[in-house]
Amino acid sequence: MEKIRNIAIIAHVDHGKTTLVDKMLVAGKLFKDHETPGDLIMDSNDLERERGITILAKNVSVRYKDYKINIIDTPGHADFGGEVERVLNMADGVVLLVDAFEGPMPQTRFVSQKALQLGLKPIVVVNKVDKPNCTPDEAAEAVFELMMSLDATDDQLDFPVVYGSAKNGWMSKDWKQPTDNIFELFETIIDKIPAPKVEQGTPQLMITSLDHSTYIGRFAIGRLQRGELKANQMVSLVKRDGKISKQRIKDLFLFEGFEKKKVESVQAGDICAIVGFESFEIGDTVADYENPEALQSIAVEEPTMSMLFTINNSPFFGKEGKFVTSRHIKERLEKELEKNLALRVEPTDSADSFAVSGRGVLHLSVLIETMRREGYELQVGQPRVIMKEIDGAKCEPIEELTIDLPEEYSGKAVETVTIRKGEMLDMSPKGDRMILKFIIPSRGLIGLKNYFMTATSGKAVLTHRFLEYQKYKGEIPGRINGSLIVMETGKAIPYSLNNLQDRGTFFIEPNEEVYAGQVIGENSRPDDLVVNVTKTKKLTNMRASGSDAKVSVAPPRLFTLEEALEFIQADEYVEVTPKSIRLRKVLLNETDRKRAGKN
Repeated sequence: MEKIRNIAIIAHVDHGKTTLVDKMLVAGKLFKDHETPGDLIMDSNDLERERGITILAKNVSVRYKDYKINIIDTPGHADFGGEVERVLNMADGVVLLVDAFEGPMPQTRFVSQKALQLGLKPIVVVNKVDKPNCTPDEAAEAVFELMMSLDATDDQLDFPVVYGSAKNGWMSKDWKQPTDNIFELFETIIDKIPAPKVEQGTPQLMITSLDHSTYIGRFAIGRLQRGELKANQMVSLVKRDGKISKQRIKDLFLFEGFEKKKVESVQAGDICAIVGFESFEIGDTVADYENPEALQSIAVEEPTMSMLFTINNSPFFGKEGKFVTSRHIKERLEKELEKNLALRVEPTDSADSFAVSGRGVLHLSVLIETMRREGYELQVGQPRVIMKEIDGAKCEPIEELTIDLPEEYSGKAVETVTIRKGEMLDMSPKGDRMILKFIIPSRGLIGLKNYFMTATSGKAVLTHRFLEYQKYKGEIPGRINGSLIVMETGKAIPYSLNNLQDRGTFFIEPNEEVYAGQVIGENSRPDDLVVNVTKTKKLTNMRASGSDAKVSVAPPRLFTLEEALEFIQADEYVEVTPKSIRLRKVLLNETDRKRAGKN
């Protein structure tokens, strides 16, 4: 066991985690000389590549000298904190990556706190030291202060610092003296991260991750804490609620590079994958057949945001998706619960609808996006914050918000966040940019990113993390403008769209199919307006000057899934199908809407 090191790589979004893992894999000779692996090898699913973020934690291993280093790549977004919390149980140490220019950010604090609480030994890597105007020494100092504020032990505070540029593939003890490889990082890991601590006794393994293969079935992944496991061995599976079932291990696999290598036995301290179990979940313990002892299950923070998932019952249902019934949606959500620890699914008054709760809009939108790509059709309600009653008072989740934006926009940013009940904590200049820190209710974050992206031409960087529940801060003004709603089903005629342009902004292309009750634009006034976009031009056999002028329709405003979820009001749904994202009123009939408005 002396020759194994288990490390997790943790960092804030965009500080270069996945790029560093790529370079470690290349340095560990996982590829033959003629193979060119490309970038971001670990971000293997389409959503991760499109968004440029890590969503799922993944395992690989590299060989350096005669050591085996198991690497766990983790997400940086707070919305995927559930992923980080569960996989840190497999590690003995963490490589904490920090940007030399930005220093520690809110997510850095979030993931570091989890790692320190588990007693893991940190190695700090100050990345991107070749950036202009960066301050590597100050960044390392800021990490030390952060660790102090998180009550790190003396041993944890005595962390080694490695400087370098993951993108350019070098690491060094001194950032002023670049090298041509990243071996310095490997040496530090071997030297400073302890070998797995192995206790004597019967086998114990906590299932911390799941994987699936079309040929073999489901894998239970975890780190063997003590004892030894063998292929075809009989074991006890202890569920999180204490129930015990007797099962047989069919096959055992160890991680070798990206591959899973089949082995006959696994020693304590290594990370392995087990095949052959039935009905296992994350947090279950694999224990001795005769004297099962469970490990303490994984505790994950509660979700703070909730949405209504319901079947698609619009006039266009079933045209694009394969899975449209409530049974399909229910089964898919139950499957997601097995591996997505921070998710909650609860039934509602209607058999067709489910209340789905998660860490934030991004956490839930990634689930919806994954479902639509798998062929599901569904409708989603407005994101709502989960309120709690604490000591008789109504309380809501509060988050710490950091905005990094050009200096000339800082006044507008302070004003906008204050309207949303935010309180300013700190304002510090950095180069020609301003770093603003606030505490703000989670409700105030809905739609905030889109607003800043538009207001600053995409130059603002927003990050936030959940702090705690505090007393309700009062009403926050929502969207001021009303919606433009379709009067009757048909095609949106360019002639009609042209005539209605002064009424507001449209979200649809000319000649697109629309249905009665669909929201196709934002009104320039506060109330909703029903418009007839299917009306064609009256044709006569008389020509008149001016009436045949060219129609020019302004380009529509097209939403991403997150933008659509943040745009809708309480009486609207987002209809999600594999090919389209549409907005609609919950009640499609205008008379029904008027009646509901009176009630």
